[in-house]
Amino acid sequence: MTAIAPETPQEHSPRTQADRVAAIRKSKNTTISRAEGWRRRGPLLPALIFMIVVTQIPFLFTLYYSTLSWNLVRPGSRHFVGLRNYLDVVVDSTFWQVAFNTVILIVGTVLISVVLGLLLALLLDRVFLGRGIVRTLLITPFLVTPVAGALLWKTAMLDPVFGIVNFVLSPFGVGEVDWVSRFPLAAVMINLVWQWTPFMMLLILAGLQSMPRDVLEAGRVDGGGAFQLFRELTLPHLRRFIELGTVLGAIYLVNTFDAIYMITQGGPGTASSNLPFYIYQRAFLGFDIGQAAAMGVIVVIFTLVIANFALRLIFKTFTGKEEAA
Repeated sequence: MTAIAPETPQEHSPRTQADRVAAIRKSKNTTISRAEGWRRRGPLLPALIFMIVVTQIPFLFTLYYSTLSWNLVRPGSRHFVGLRNYLDVVVDSTFWQVAFNTVILIVGTVLISVVLGLLLALLLDRVFLGRGIVRTLLITPFLVTPVAGALLWKTAMLDPVFGIVNFVLSPFGVGEVDWVSRFPLAAVMINLVWQWTPFMMLLILAGLQSMPRDVLEAGRVDGGGAFQLFRELTLPHLRRFIELGTVLGAIYLVNTFDAIYMITQGGPGTASSNLPFYIYQRAFLGFDIGQAAAMGVIVVIFTLVIANFALRLIFKTFTGKEEAA
């Protein structure tokens, strides 16, 4: 008669460290775990409540207003129209023209700022006399109030009679060009590039200074030239910093209002208007609260979708999940 060997405890015990951790987690008291979680999150509740009151409640009111036909010129005519305001926005050709201006303004400003910021960061990464002073001067535009910077470019730089730009270009045969009237969107873009280049420069400079020097030294020992080292080593290392600056710059530039208001007032016509300025015109100059609210909701939803996708991409880049995959 064959005896059946008893099962050893090892056959039922977890075989890997991950199994042991999972078993321990299952055996925990969930009530204690939740209480511990609330204890840790408790100090954040005031900030969370403040953010809800400041951002979410006004957004709910905006959603409500977007379903109304409400013009402040006729206060008694307010009534519910459902999604008609959204349909009017979709078929509004001016809205799409302004949306195109917004995309051009964001893409142009971000691309030029990143390129200039990269060049300036490469310059500041080198050791030379007066580097600290140069770095301070290059950071200054980012610290200037946006309204003051816009007025500076409109009156001191781009003025057709007294502007510095025409004065510098006059030896080359350039006359009294009214840059703001002839190239309104470019005039706004130049001001934004002037303001955002220091931010991109600082971000990329931080990436350069975090790069291990022994990697570059090894590349030089292997016979790599300056351009080859930049293309094969430096630029891939800076990728995550450039992507982060691009995403942050695009998110903030969507809300650009002060530069357009101070330099061009959105004109001529809507040549330099963007979505925030067009919404301002419909709400506070046309007094059409319902349609302005519908435009605001569309812009918010579109921005959230793009920002969520971009931030996920940045998160994968910084956590190295793409490389691991």
